[in-house]
Amino acid sequence: MSYANVNGIELYYETHGAGRPLVLLHGGLGSGEMFAPILPTLAADRQVVLPDLQGHGRTADIERPLDVRVMGDDIAALIDHLGLDRPDVVGYSLGGAVAMQVAFHHPDRVGRLVAASAGIRRDAAYPDILEQQGQVNAGAAEFMKATPMYELYQRVAPRPEDFPRLLDKIGEALAQDFDFTDQVRSLTVPTMIVAGDADMCPPSHFVEAFQLLDGGLRDGGWQGEGRPTGGHALAILPGLTHYNLAISPLFAAVTRDFLEAK
Repeated sequence: MSYANVNGIELYYETHGAGRPLVLLHGGLGSGEMFAPILPTLAADRQVVLPDLQGHGRTADIERPLDVRVMGDDIAALIDHLGLDRPDVVGYSLGGAVAMQVAFHHPDRVGRLVAASAGIRRDAAYPDILEQQGQVNAGAAEFMKATPMYELYQRVAPRPEDFPRLLDKIGEALAQDFDFTDQVRSLTVPTMIVAGDADMCPPSHFVEAFQLLDGGLRDGGWQGEGRPTGGHALAILPGLTHYNLAISPLFAAVTRDFLEAK
């Protein structure tokens, strides 16, 4: 458990296990702790680095917006700070979006990428989800006091009173339009797109992202000769939603399988 002064922020991180490094990025309003159910599987033969992203967990917020592009720079700087040699980067939800930014802008820092439950266009989310996201602001803090997210924040945050401020920043970030189609199409890092079969975006959206990576366009062939040329993959996980994917043994299993692929 330590802090790294990188890219203008004191970034909290933990390191678990030993072996080839893997940077594991949590979802919004969470922290690295959210991966506790699957961490033993991932750290069985890997060195897993668990950062807490800006304003989350044990990383205090600073005077800048929550921007996945800048947060991606934080993680690239952490990789350099720790002297990691092209670690694999795995992220879920907000962490998946940040993981993609690391691969978009710092491909030389990344071995393989797993982006889970992270849509690549804002308008891909279901309309009711976009409506709910529009209600995320400081005013919702009182209603969230009975939630695990609030309990976690109060327990570990350096400034527990910042919770309403975090909700405001998340709400502002969620309101911003985005479309990373071109960046996904240009990915050079072997990438696996992961989603639950009942995620915040329909499965067709994640298939679309896979198609941008040369996937799902033809038969794979007996020897895999028709698979995507960049070594990319897609996993739509049965029986999972946006809210339980990150703790699923199935997510851990497909992640390990992809990261160990030759």
